[in-house]
Amino acid sequence: QVQLVEAGGGLVQTGGSLRLSCAASGGTFYTYAMGWFRQAPGKEREFVAGISWAGRTTDYSDSARGRFTISRDNAKKSVYLQMNGLKPEDTAVYFCARYNTPTITSYDAIVYRGQGTQVTVSS
Repeated sequence: QVQLVEAGGGLVQTGGSLRLSCAASGGTFYTYAMGWFRQAPGKEREFVAGISWAGRTTDYSDSARGRFTISRDNAKKSVYLQMNGLKPEDTAVYFCARYNTPTITSYDAIVYRGQGTQVTVSS
């Protein structure tokens, strides 16, 4: 059974930065794409960023592109999300998830997800 545990969330002021990490245990990590998603209260789940199995391909939502950077370290079975220039609208629970494919596809391909870490951006 694969477990994903996020860390790095917190309270930050507008314009600040946070680096989220997601550590995987159990199962295979390096052959699958990974993604970061977020969900704010009263809003639908939203794709934030994804990275292919080898890290060669990344994808971002329009709101994340240019401010966030996703990366992974297969040796450490970890994926990261560097978030810069944070805005109040970025406030949400962020969770990482593992696709059952080597490339980034749709949420239908998500097999495992973590519990999430809260990110709060104050204005």
